[in-house]
Amino acid sequence: MSVFFRAMLRACGLSALLAASVAVLAAPNNVLQNKSDGTVKIGVLTDMNGAYSAISGKGSVLAAQMAIEDFGGKVLGVPIELVSADHQLSPQLAASIARDWMQNGKVDLVLDIPNSNAAVEVIRVARELNRIAIISSAGSDRISNEECTPNSLHWTYDARAVTRSTVDAIIKTGGNSWYIVTADNLFGQSLEEGTMAAVQRGGGTVAGTARHPFPSNTYASIRAQAAGILKARDSGAKVIAFASTGTDVVNAIKQASRFGIASKKSLAAVSIFIPDIHSVGLYDAQGLYLTTGFYWDLNTETRAWSRRFFARHQAMPSMVQAGIYSAVTHYLKAVQAAESDNTQAVMTKMKAMPVNDFFARNGEVREDGRMVHDMYLMQVKKPEESKYSWDYYHVRQTIAGDKAFAPLSESRCPRLLKAAP
Repeated sequence: MSVFFRAMLRACGLSALLAASVAVLAAPNNVLQNKSDGTVKIGVLTDMNGAYSAISGKGSVLAAQMAIEDFGGKVLGVPIELVSADHQLSPQLAASIARDWMQNGKVDLVLDIPNSNAAVEVIRVARELNRIAIISSAGSDRISNEECTPNSLHWTYDARAVTRSTVDAIIKTGGNSWYIVTADNLFGQSLEEGTMAAVQRGGGTVAGTARHPFPSNTYASIRAQAAGILKARDSGAKVIAFASTGTDVVNAIKQASRFGIASKKSLAAVSIFIPDIHSVGLYDAQGLYLTTGFYWDLNTETRAWSRRFFARHQAMPSMVQAGIYSAVTHYLKAVQAAESDNTQAVMTKMKAMPVNDFFARNGEVREDGRMVHDMYLMQVKKPEESKYSWDYYHVRQTIAGDKAFAPLSESRCPRLLKAAP
């Protein structure tokens, strides 16, 4: 080889080495690994116009957006993208959207997912495609039990957490005989089961149950719900419990008021949210006991965030919407800690790190996917007790997370049962 060509090769090699060195020096210290498209993408799958739209819907999308903004809009130097869609409470549509997002849209995390039947379908898709699903709206106990997977978390509440403390409080006031009016879907059935178990645990009795179609938004379904309420009225039970949420529980309380039942019997809404109380009004909702994981007026931190939310949404946040902010923030912290958006690496970090924000203090993400945090027993104020807009609750009790949620020893999660000796 000529001296000329050897000199050229040396020059080219030096140039390549110099270019590579410059590229390394120019690259950011925090580069997202294992990500071909250079972005972290989050999808909020929600109910924009149906029974759960007030407690999730556009407010859930806003909560996720606020979490991304507060995180700085980027993680490990790459942009955080947000997409959203309305699954119309259809399990089939929810699964289809989630599959398209994960397969074609490169969505890493899908969350919210009101309607427990829909949530279960999305969890299964996330497991199949090795993405992450975090459930904030749906509350069936099955989500962190029979349907638990290594890819899914149950963040905000579940049927056991919202029924037990509410029932205990009412039994202590003398409400020891119950009739349950139930929305006939997976979550309603979980609420019914949780209420029955709590009543029996407290030494009370259940006189009967009546189920109505979900959602109660047609003439036939509203008539069926009314028929159940009238059966409850005539049952002799002291307490009528509504095992439903969203517009279903709003309709039930309003119907009970029209029938004049509220003045004669105690009403229990075992799963009700602050937008529902706002829709019902304090006159009809006064005195109701409920259990929640979040109240906007709880402390300085909750008030500060909630007022920011209100300025953009014109309503105070529900427990679900606050939970969305918390879940997105914790997910992004986990991506940052893992230096990757790899599903297993992120899930490992999410379970290793405590949850600390305005929503939860020292929350714990367990192996069954259940995020354990404190819950609060509330009682709805009388109209004359409310001093300002959205001032709806008396805080009656703080329930420690390990008391509010079923212990891991009672888990029905198949993979944990399989691993047990």
